[in-house]
Amino acid sequence: MNPSYSESVYFGTCTRCNQGVYGAGQACQALGRLFHSACFICSVCSKTLSGKPFYTVSGMIYCEDDFLFSGVHPSPEVCNSCGFLITDVILQARGKPYHPSCFRCVVCRQSLEDQPFAVDSHRRIYCVSDYHRVQAPRCAACRLPILPTEGSTESIRVTSCDRNYHVECYRYYVHLICCKYHWAAAWSQCPASSVGRA
Repeated sequence: MNPSYSESVYFGTCTRCNQGVYGAGQACQALGRLFHSACFICSVCSKTLSGKPFYTVSGMIYCEDDFLFSGVHPSPEVCNSCGFLITDVILQARGKPYHPSCFRCVVCRQSLEDQPFAVDSHRRIYCVSDYHRVQAPRCAACRLPILPTEGSTESIRVTSCDRNYHVECYRYYVHLICCKYHWAAAWSQCPASSVGRA
C-alpha cells in the first residue's frame, strides 16, 4: 500500500476547526464526531485526548484531571452524620446525604435504611419505637410515657386541663375524683360530720 495514499484519504471535516481531515494518522473519532487528533483536546488545559480517557459535561470535553479537580463535575457529597466523603451509595433523608451505614437511630443505633423513622425538634433521628419512648408525653396520673399499643404506631391519650393521661388512668382519676366528691357530699350531710367543728 502506498503511504502517500493513506495520508491523502479524506475522512471528513474536523468538528473543532472545520478543516478537512486527511489520513488515518490525523483522524480521531469521538462522541460520534470527527476531529483532527491535534484538535481533540481538553477544554481546560488543552492536552490532546486522542486515545486517552476523557469526560464531557454540557458539550465540553475534559481530561480526567480537569474533570476530577477543576470543579466541573458535581462536588462529592459529605455524610451529614460522620462528615466523611460519600464515594459509593448515597442515602438521602430529610434533604441531607448519608452513608447508608451512618443513618441510624440516636438511641439504639439501629440502621434506619429502608425503615420508618421520626425526627425530633432538634433534628435528631429516631427509630419509631425509640421516638415514642423518648418523646412521648407523660401521664399526669402515673407519670409513665403514653406509648402506642403493640402493633400500632399511634398512641391514644386523654387531654384534660392541659394534662395528658392514659385512657385507663383517666378513668381511674375521674372515678377517684367522683368518689372524693361523693364522699365529701355524703360526709357533709352526715350528722356526725359536724362533731368537732367550731
